[in-house]
Amino acid sequence: MEPNLRPLTLGEILDRTAQLYRTNFLLFAGISSVYAGAVLVLALGQIGLQEWMKAAHLEKQLLWANGLVVLLQMLVILVLSGIAVAANNRAVAWVHLGHPATVRGAYASVLPKTGRYVWLMVIIGFLVGWPLLLIYGGFVAALVAWLLPLSKGAAAGAAAGAAPAANPQLVLMLGILMLVFGALALAGLAYAVVMGLRYSLAVPACVVEDLKARKAIRRSVELSKGARGRIFLLGLLVFIIAFGLVMLAQGFFMIEIFKHHGQLSAGMRVLQQLTAFFTNTFVGPMYATGLTLFYYDQRVRKEGYDIEWMMQAAGLVPATGPVQPAEPVQAAPLEVAEGAVAESVAEGQAGGIVHE
Repeated sequence: MEPNLRPLTLGEILDRTAQLYRTNFLLFAGISSVYAGAVLVLALGQIGLQEWMKAAHLEKQLLWANGLVVLLQMLVILVLSGIAVAANNRAVAWVHLGHPATVRGAYASVLPKTGRYVWLMVIIGFLVGWPLLLIYGGFVAALVAWLLPLSKGAAAGAAAGAAPAANPQLVLMLGILMLVFGALALAGLAYAVVMGLRYSLAVPACVVEDLKARKAIRRSVELSKGARGRIFLLGLLVFIIAFGLVMLAQGFFMIEIFKHHGQLSAGMRVLQQLTAFFTNTFVGPMYATGLTLFYYDQRVRKEGYDIEWMMQAAGLVPATGPVQPAEPVQAAPLEVAEGAVAESVAEGQAGGIVHE
């Protein structure tokens, strides 16, 4: 596939994302399936542990076991998601520039720097989500400090033989707390969206330019200026698609959960996780693919990367960052590349093209 390095509109980026996803479906799905498969194994292991503990009459220890398993899942998901996103960005970068790419080559390229990508994801997650963490912590603290004593008092009165009656003070405080929490949560969510857009190009910058985590974040803040609205629309579209697929795939299980009062058999839970595996595999590469295209589009607009890339192909300037393909690619002859550079510059001067 030939590179398409020029300023693109939002519609063209969406078309390009769909084109890359469709023509390289097995590549992107293969990269995402590694992460989705690991999540599936952890989920199946949790189901097996739950069923064994129930059969062994260890219901009292089941809560603690589930907590430990969830903690393990969070750690594994953090590491694997960082690797999978980086591998997907690497593959998109190769394909977008016309280089061949493989699942094995993408993972082999990013695995040596797993720590960097995971640390980058941790920093971004904290910068984006710290207000929501504080709001949630404050909500829990308010429940424990204010409402729990009131509820205990009501329970003590009922135990003493008093007629059960609604506690107006408890109801009022709970209503006020929920309203305040809801307003703060919406503000925290808006903050998370804005900050997420600022850092949306950090992972592609880290992978393509071989930047450390903090430098990649600063690079994203600069590159994303002028494109955050379009990136938001991309994320909104991917969210709608992902939500539709999840509802389509998980709707049956939601109905079953409702029918059985929140309980599903082990077989149904296994089937639910298998369905989730395919959903995660299909949906996972979409947003990362679009973000990588936005990364290159912003470099073209702000830095004239299309000219730089042709000069790199001609051997006139050294390549920046580990952007080598997974397999050897024969570069264009020097005369042809020089002619392409000259033609591009001439067209820009004649048409008055200026990259933003």
